[in-house]
This record gives sequence, structure tokens and C-alpha cells, in this order.
Amino acid sequence: MDKRIEKTKHGIFNAFIELRSKKALERISVKELCELANINKSTFYAHYLDIYDLSDKIENEIAEQVMQGIDIDDLIKKPESLPRELALICTSKQPLISTIFSGSRTQELPRKILSAVISQLCEKHPELANDEKLKIMLTYSVFGGYYAFNENRDCSDEAVIETLGEISGNLRIYVGLTGQMICCIMKILL
Repeated sequence: MDKRIEKTKHGIFNAFIELRSKKALERISVKELCELANINKSTFYAHYLDIYDLSDKIENEIAEQVMQGIDIDDLIKKPESLPRELALICTSKQPLISTIFSGSRTQELPRKILSAVISQLCEKHPELANDEKLKIMLTYSVFGGYYAFNENRDCSDEAVIETLGEISGNLRIYVGLTGQMICCIMKILL
């Protein structure tokens, strides 16, 4: 990437973070951002459609950074490790995540992470693309883990992470047992 473009995008990013730390996304104007970043509006529009496009691109970058720390093959073997990995990664990026994913954007990080996990999983293991139980378990692990971790900030990180891992491990066992029980009942009925 051209150094000038990189410098411009970095300036836009920093200005956006500064504004976002003070106000809701919906209250930030392109004009205000451009003034703070010391660029013209035409420069902004050369890179982004609007303030929401900028926010979405920054959110996607953060979700990609989070996903870099997750090994999809390990996730298949031990789905209960997902809440732990997410919690550790998100803790390291907490100030940025708290700023970017606040207000109306609160649900975007777990949504983007879940989408990325499922996408990577299906890319590496197409045979799992239609595994509804796995998708439900991943949804529960990502959203449940994300919100449980954030809602229990008064507890130690390790206690929350350990508990989330146990819950996900038990869910995996429960889903497997429930599936086996349903199959047995269906055989008896048929």
C-alpha cells in the first residue's frame, strides 16, 4: 500500500477512535471526522462510502485480528476451548473493543466472529457446513461467552474463562447425549 494512503487511513482511524470514544456512531459526521483527521471530505470518500462503512471496515479488521488467534482444527477437537480463546484475545484488545463495539454496535463483534468461525470451519471442512448442532453450539459459545465474560467483569478473568469452558464442554456432551437419546427413541417408536 502506498505510504500516503497508509498514513491517511491511519489518521482517519485515529480520528474515528477519538470521536467514537466520546460519542455514539450515529452522532459522528464525516465533516467532523475529516476536520479531526485533517483531510478533505473527498479524501474520506475515496476510501469509504460513509461513516458506517468506515465503522464496518474497522470492525471487520478487529474481528479478523481476533480470528488470527483461533485455530479452527483445535476448535473442532475441543469446541469448549472457544470461549477461553475469545476471552483471552478480547481481553488483550479490550480498550479498542469497548470503544468500537459500544452502543448500537454491541452485538457486531460476536456476530462477526461467529460468521468468521463458521466460514473458516466450512472452508477447511466442507462436510461440516450443514452440521446444525455444531452451528448452534458455536453460536452459543461465541455469544454466550462474549456476554457472560463482559457481564462478569467483577469476577476474576480466569474464573470466568474456566467456567465458560466447562459450560461449553458440558454442552458438547449434552448435545451428543441428546442426539443419541433422540435416535434411540425414534428407533423404538418406528
